[in-house]
Amino acid sequence: MKRAVCPGSFDPITYGHMDIIERAAQQFDHVVVAVLENRTKSSLFTVAERISMISVVVAKFPNVSVDSWSGLLVDYCKSNSIQAIVKGLRAVTDFDYELQMAQVNLQGSGVETMFMATAPAHSFLSSSLVKELAHYNGDVSTMVPPSINEALKLRIAGK
Repeated sequence: MKRAVCPGSFDPITYGHMDIIERAAQQFDHVVVAVLENRTKSSLFTVAERISMISVVVAKFPNVSVDSWSGLLVDYCKSNSIQAIVKGLRAVTDFDYELQMAQVNLQGSGVETMFMATAPAHSFLSSSLVKELAHYNGDVSTMVPPSINEALKLRIAGK
């Protein structure tokens, strides 16, 4: 069974993330969406909240599951028999960073990284952009699934 992981902070998940997850699910027998704790970012949603929200929007993909991990991604891959990491690339700046990570991961563990070009319709999307727009009551309904849009509105209204 060929297994892959789509890692990220997903704070919140966007249609760009969903595009990569769906396409990865077409290429692998099983895909794990791994919500990683990022020590360098402050999160709007807790890891548990993100897992719950992502589980709802990926439920339509029978071969996709959601999990979390704190630590090195390659350790997660090894402990879960995952052969590949799938990363979406929006621009050259993404590639510069992701290539370094892919080379370190391959050298240190033998885990391959597969890059997918983000669909042009989503190439500008980032969770940070979505949060910033939502914070100022901008319309993000075309950037995130409806349930995520509602969660954003509730969280920001509560701040």
